[in-house]
Amino acid sequence: MDLISEKEFNRNLRMVKSRVIEAAERAGRDARKVRIMAVTKAFPGSAVELARGQGLRLFGENRVQEAADKYSGISDNIDLHLIGHLQRNKARLAAATFSCVQSIDKLETALALVKHLDRIDTEKKMDILLEVNTSGEESKFGIHTKEELFALAEQILEQTRLSIRGLMTVGPFTGDMEEIRRAFVWLADLYRQTGERYPELTPDILSMGMSGDFEIAVEEGSSMLRLGTALFGQRH
Repeated sequence: MDLISEKEFNRNLRMVKSRVIEAAERAGRDARKVRIMAVTKAFPGSAVELARGQGLRLFGENRVQEAADKYSGISDNIDLHLIGHLQRNKARLAAATFSCVQSIDKLETALALVKHLDRIDTEKKMDILLEVNTSGEESKFGIHTKEELFALAEQILEQTRLSIRGLMTVGPFTGDMEEIRRAFVWLADLYRQTGERYPELTPDILSMGMSGDFEIAVEEGSSMLRLGTALFGQRH
């Protein structure tokens, strides 16, 4: 796959940062509290080096094997998150590859990670986010209700190898900006309620907003944006 030039990437990154600042100002927020994740799904390894060259250190991948292959040998000063669905048969490789799994929505998946963390390193802990399905779309993964979210959080709190850092969602696939906003408002409210209900968690990551809706996400409280095409251009 042809990758955009360094000049084009720099222009895209500057544009993204400018739009984040403007959205944060509209919401009365500090834009410095919003982290930008470079999502390298389907882009070559050179995309990682391109983003690193401009100071980005937070990266996301959707597929475990692709990430393991692409990031092999690029472990220094990298924070690599799995943002796609985790199948239990990929838990061993995920435990060895990622610093955070953002897509936990079942206890069984969390326990599979724990099992392989035990085998890899007696001291290693892994950050996770709980994924919430805020759109109701059947094609998406994620927890559907507040009650399910709290029940899962309580079960995972018993696992000392996992640290719940916050919540994640994929916004509705729609051109209706108000529908997207409603989804983000709901997740932000769940995030607040989770922190109040489980003060021992002190969650600090609200991962919502992708290339097509990140400004709304910033306005509604996102602390982590997952951006691919906004930075690297269209995937082919």
